[in-house]
Amino acid sequence: METTLESKVGINKNTVRNGLISNLENIQAKYGYLPQKELFDLSKATNQSLTDIYGAATFYKAFNLKPTGKHRISSCLGTACHVRNAPSILEEFENKLNIKVGNTTKDREFSLESVNCLGACALGPIAVIDGHYFSKVTKNKVSTILDEARKGFNHIEVTTDQRIFPVELSCSRCNHSLMDMEHLIDEYPGIHVTVSYKDNHGWFLMSALYGSYNVSSQFELPPDAVVQIFCPHCHSSLIGASECPECGIKMVPMIIRGGGIAQICPRKGCKGHILDINGTFVY
Repeated sequence: METTLESKVGINKNTVRNGLISNLENIQAKYGYLPQKELFDLSKATNQSLTDIYGAATFYKAFNLKPTGKHRISSCLGTACHVRNAPSILEEFENKLNIKVGNTTKDREFSLESVNCLGACALGPIAVIDGHYFSKVTKNKVSTILDEARKGFNHIEVTTDQRIFPVELSCSRCNHSLMDMEHLIDEYPGIHVTVSYKDNHGWFLMSALYGSYNVSSQFELPPDAVVQIFCPHCHSSLIGASECPECGIKMVPMIIRGGGIAQICPRKGCKGHILDINGTFVY
């Protein structure tokens, strides 16, 4: 069973603790969600308890226990959003999509869910589509937001867009902080990783502002170059299993301080990224 499962979805049974998220990513990349049978097989192959596996699968919003649509909508019903009329926003999404919360449209274009907190209470009501934050949402804005998602999200301005905010990231393998307090990008500590491209190997800094694409590199990278990204502390490759929604390259997962996963595309110039923040997020 172990050999079969490993060949099917790339499970690494030798890194049970640190590899659980990667194993779940591999399964979801293959099926688009986490089928129950595959989770049972994962438990057998790695000797990981089903409680731990389901705990991780349900803790992170990036994982799905049933098939989802192309675009994923999360509408916040936390206290700060609730008092600003968030239930009516969710109802408007339901009406426009002709589905109830927790379901997917018949054309598999949109999935709708409610969450207890998205970590940006001061900007509520908040809705997130494909990792893009929309603040102070009103019923009149719902149609515009859905149209924007259908067309694809355009470039966003770092200095003025209210959806831009800082995140603190750690290695998804060793959990060591990747924040570089001595080198700033966009006036915040940069995210420090090591990159490799062909014969070049050196440091690489990314902006800690979610939504900013500003970077600094030890060596020049050509357009569309796909780099390998490593943790500068444990030297593990940070390549994941989820595919970039923009170009299809395997995404690079990192852990958000306080809870959550950030995934970025390792292709130069690609703006594909995914942010999963859970209710215990801390700025």
